[in-house]
Amino acid sequence: MRGAITGLRSLRSLHTLWQRWFLWVILAVLVVALLATVVWLAGRHEVEQVQTALDRDTADAVSDLRSGLQRNAQSLRATQAGGLDPEHWSVEASALLRQHREWLRLEWRDARLRTRAAVDTPYRRRVFEDESRGPDQPDIVQACAGARKASGPVYSSSHYVPAASGSGLEVMELCLPVEGGGFFVATYSLRDTLIELVAPTLTRGQEVAFTEVDGTRLVAVGAARRVGTRVFTSQQMVELPGTALILRVDGWRAAPDLFPNLLTGLVTAISIALVSVLVLLARDTRRRLKAEHDLADALAFRKAMEDSVITGLRARDLQGRITYVNPAFCEMVGFSAEELTNHVGDVPYWPTELAQEYRQRQAQRMAGGVPPREGFESIFMHKDGRRFPVLIFEAPLINAQGAQTGWMSAFIDLSEQRRIEELSRASQERLQASARLATVGEMASLLSHELTQPLAAIASYASGSLNLLRHAGHSTGDHGEVAMAVRRIAEQADRAGQVIRSVHDFVRRRERTREAVAPQALLDAVLPLVRLQARKLGVRIDVHVEERLPRVQCDRTLVEQVLLNLARNAMQAMDLPELSDRVLQLRVLIARTVGESGGNAGKADMRRWIEFSVADRGGGISAEVAARLFTPFFTTRPDGMGLGLSLCRTVVEQHGGALAYEPNRPRGTVFRFTLPTA
Repeated sequence: MRGAITGLRSLRSLHTLWQRWFLWVILAVLVVALLATVVWLAGRHEVEQVQTALDRDTADAVSDLRSGLQRNAQSLRATQAGGLDPEHWSVEASALLRQHREWLRLEWRDARLRTRAAVDTPYRRRVFEDESRGPDQPDIVQACAGARKASGPVYSSSHYVPAASGSGLEVMELCLPVEGGGFFVATYSLRDTLIELVAPTLTRGQEVAFTEVDGTRLVAVGAARRVGTRVFTSQQMVELPGTALILRVDGWRAAPDLFPNLLTGLVTAISIALVSVLVLLARDTRRRLKAEHDLADALAFRKAMEDSVITGLRARDLQGRITYVNPAFCEMVGFSAEELTNHVGDVPYWPTELAQEYRQRQAQRMAGGVPPREGFESIFMHKDGRRFPVLIFEAPLINAQGAQTGWMSAFIDLSEQRRIEELSRASQERLQASARLATVGEMASLLSHELTQPLAAIASYASGSLNLLRHAGHSTGDHGEVAMAVRRIAEQADRAGQVIRSVHDFVRRRERTREAVAPQALLDAVLPLVRLQARKLGVRIDVHVEERLPRVQCDRTLVEQVLLNLARNAMQAMDLPELSDRVLQLRVLIARTVGESGGNAGKADMRRWIEFSVADRGGGISAEVAARLFTPFFTTRPDGMGLGLSLCRTVVEQHGGALAYEPNRPRGTVFRFTLPTA
């Protein structure tokens, strides 16, 4: 009984062992089958690749053959450009034969196919005799008949030409009609055609051949088949006008190839290492998840920090391509990050008029130029077309390996700062204007008090003198001139009183009556006094007023004083001994640009301003004088008070215009001021 039990256990153990061996055998068979399948598929894949490559080479060879034949026909047609003279044509045909080894003979035949000129190739012994090339050759007759009908090149079918040495050549004829009648006939050697037009494009270990449509091989060129190689064949039809050939390409490939064996070893090694890799991948995955979690926290922190800053940030690579922009920069220029990143060339926030300057600056950065540490100012353009100033700081972008990968730039929008500076400047100018008015007010009060009575006395004496002359009853010319002079004295005394009262009312901020005055009338009022001083100083006056100018809205007396003061200053600037050509230029025209005070009118009001200019040819204004030119009580003349230009500027600005100056060419100074039209 115990023996039976022991035998039963042994039997069960044997059965279990057999089952394990059976499973291992099945596993081994499956692995071998898998490897065999992989090897077979790899070999199949390689065969398909070789055949595909051979088909592609054959198609390229056919394309090259057609292109070469077409170029040859064009070259042959070009020989008639120099004139259809047999001697000249023979020279050109000889040159063509030296360039094209695939041609055996070139012939020029008349309309009846009689030979007018013929040239043989210099690269082989003469194949054809002139007597055998008569007008009744069937291949040439058939090809030329087709060429006459098609009005283009036609090829004959291939035919065999025996040679003197016992061998022969496969040839075909090309017939090309000639303008004015006749034909050009070119004889091709099929073997040389393969060598010259097809073989250079093939790879090593290939044979190319021409065959008939039925498979008959005509000629073949290439490497011979080696023992132990496999043949791959590809063939394509070459359809030519008048005939058709088959281009066949045979390729030799050694078998078995290294690729399937190598793939088998790789599959085996990968199968053995797969389990180990899975274990390592499990450990690496846990480490990667932890690293990705830490990196996500760091990226979120950096993103929150970049989104909170108001400074624009931009990164570029070494090719100038934008790789990163923060939200502040996008809001600054009005473009989204998708519109800016990976942008090459001119970026959309560059103003068109400054694009060339920015390209040069970017080229300097890409060439390694170091930007200033204190930054530099530039102009950017918002998406809506608005320009705004920015302050730019740039620094090299260094990666973890210490290599420069691009440039990082920070941008600060200076629009608000410029607005505050403009407000400060305007406030400073208003303070200066108030100071000038206060100074002029004190002087005006003193002058008004001191000069009113003398001027009134002068006017009274002048009126009395006129009455005395009138009662005397004399009408001679001398008394008439004296009466005119006395009348002028009375007018100028009254004018001086008006000027004093106008200045007095002006500095006291009283409302003055402004009227519409023609620009010519303003000049006519001051020209008599200007000409009087001009005669004393030897100055020639040049006046130019544009036609049909509108009237200006102004205080006539004050504007006349501005013109008179500028004209006197200009003539005094030319009172130099070395200056002989003294010309005072007075110009009145429609303003092309608006001054600072009138700049708020905008472009729409550009033609609503009249510009007055007073130009001299004196010594000009130096930089030291220009810095204090409109300062009250500053003067360069010993007898001056320094209030003229300060008062003129205040008067013009109170009218809404602007007073400015610039150098006159070739020498001198031009003062310009603008007044609004009525």
